[in-house]
Amino acid sequence: MLTKRQLDKYSDVLLWGLKAARKEKFKKGEIVLVRFDLLAIKLAEFLQSKLLDMGMNPVLRPGLTPLMEHNFYEKAGSKQLVFIGPWEKELCKNLNGSIFLHAPESLTHLSDIDPKKIGKATVARKQLREILQKREDKRKYGWTLCMMPTEELAKQAKLSLRQYTNQIVNACHLDKPDPVKTWKNIFKDAVAVKKWLNSMDVKYYHVESENVDLKITPGKKRKWVGISGHNIPSFEIFLSPDWRGTEGIYYANQPSFRTGNYVEGVRLTFDKGVAVKIGAGKGKEFVVKQLSMDKGARRVGEFSLTDKRFSRINRFMANTLYDENYGGRYGNCHLAVGASYADTYDGDTAKLTKLMKKNLGFNDSALHWDLVNTEKKTVTAHLNNGKKTVVYENGMFKY
Repeated sequence: MLTKRQLDKYSDVLLWGLKAARKEKFKKGEIVLVRFDLLAIKLAEFLQSKLLDMGMNPVLRPGLTPLMEHNFYEKAGSKQLVFIGPWEKELCKNLNGSIFLHAPESLTHLSDIDPKKIGKATVARKQLREILQKREDKRKYGWTLCMMPTEELAKQAKLSLRQYTNQIVNACHLDKPDPVKTWKNIFKDAVAVKKWLNSMDVKYYHVESENVDLKITPGKKRKWVGISGHNIPSFEIFLSPDWRGTEGIYYANQPSFRTGNYVEGVRLTFDKGVAVKIGAGKGKEFVVKQLSMDKGARRVGEFSLTDKRFSRINRFMANTLYDENYGGRYGNCHLAVGASYADTYDGDTAKLTKLMKKNLGFNDSALHWDLVNTEKKTVTAHLNNGKKTVVYENGMFKY
């Protein structure tokens, strides 16, 4: 497990991420929610102490145990599944920041639960995310999250706990004397990549690997974003494309754990922006039900690329936060089905209405599921002037 010194550094990095993610500086007296799984309580203690030193008002909220979560989905009636406490809405309307500390005791405890019940509860809670999104657009709210090593994560990733912990230490630069300084440098380098990508007038991107042949259309008023402090660690640079222009085949060669279910070998065929054919080596029934959650679940909400020069992650980690930031030999791309990110809009997000999002091809859904491909790939930008240029090859941006 992480030492006290590493936990202290981790908390410093998370607070840097929280500050970087919010577009305005935090003020004394503001409210920061710290949600944590029970196995992350030591890191929560460090964060509470430092937030108090900053003059913040930390609200601490432990997560459900695996048994509690299973009890809920097993026993809750239809009204209980969609119940949102009035205090939850009130808290969201007043939050200035939130940090989530993920430390799961189990990844498969919901495998016997009907995915439709999980989907129903997810859809109901979408309204809370929308409240927070509006606050973020108004520069009143910022968030970040991280993961702590656990026996369960190590087991599912087929690593020892020490090996798993070392991956986290390396990925977050907790082995450095001043990890925050390192993150600031990564942040600066990413700005150059995003500036280069956003300087192009792109009609569509062509993604090619052994099992991927996909066309991604960025659409109007889009920009590449990423490495913004929102996730620790995060090395991905991404945009939310115009879902209507997605065509071809996407394949996720990385397995995925989601809401207590394991899937691998997900293959999606897109026609006119919609996944019309769904396949999977394992867990196909679950995948189909997830992509039937709502109308937008079969559409693309995000396309992302990770440069292997940024990321030190080189093993499957059985967790999306790390797997979507995989560096390894060829970096990775990931495609998220479901909700789009408004911060990839090249304009004032506070003025971006639902109708504008719809007209621009931003996708709306209660689902957001990142599916990762680590194959050797080439991404070619086809420009509106008829020219084309390779932007990503052998795991690296070509800037």
